[in-house]
Amino acid sequence: MDYEHLLVKVEDRVKIITMNRPEVLNAMNHLLDEELHHAVMSANEDEGVGCIVITGAGERAFSAGGDIHEQRAHAVELTEEQREANSLLYQNWMYDISASPKPVIGMMNGLAYGGGAVLASCLDMRVGCENTRFRFLAVAYGRINSTWTLTNQVGWPTAKEFLFTGRVVEAEEAYRVGLLNHLVSSAELRDKTMEIATTIAGHRPESVMGIKQILLQDKAADLRGMWENEVDFTAKVKGYGVEQAFPEFIARRGREL
Repeated sequence: MDYEHLLVKVEDRVKIITMNRPEVLNAMNHLLDEELHHAVMSANEDEGVGCIVITGAGERAFSAGGDIHEQRAHAVELTEEQREANSLLYQNWMYDISASPKPVIGMMNGLAYGGGAVLASCLDMRVGCENTRFRFLAVAYGRINSTWTLTNQVGWPTAKEFLFTGRVVEAEEAYRVGLLNHLVSSAELRDKTMEIATTIAGHRPESVMGIKQILLQDKAADLRGMWENEVDFTAKVKGYGVEQAFPEFIARRGREL
């Protein structure tokens, strides 16, 4: 599929998806939403992809959120039922990305405000730089979002503060509270993100996707249920033998003997 608002490439089994509307800080209009959803879903169907990275074009923004000009036009052009349908579609594609069987990493090249922050909080992990900052803005315009994602990243008290206030969260704070897994310079951002992504992509896909599936199931399980999920799943997946899992160690040990 040819994309109008995305740049897509596969590198070392990592699918890198770049939201490409830098002139509007990578604001997410309806078409970009559809394309991003398609790009992630197609990556899950591609055996040549083991991990997915989402980022934004330029150094200013991951995404400034929803396209206000499009939303304003839709407020005039669309009926209330059509706007509600669009809102539901938006929520569904965000969920699909969050539940992607393959891990998705946010390469946070700049600000993530509004819908951009929601998208970032849907991802499995985030790598940021000095340009990164977040703002969960729903409360400012009478909406509600990120309640099902942000608590999983930063915990309940911090999530409440971010969602109740809608304030800016700078990179250092985001890293301190766990919203960023890593904080590096902008010059190092791509290398650090790809280091993590290629490591993940190099592992056995069944194991990586199995871990994510179990973790998602465990959100509503007690300790016994968490243990049972792991036992049930691992019984279905034949692991590597030691020769496959630790070839370098075995070779080195052989030389030492």
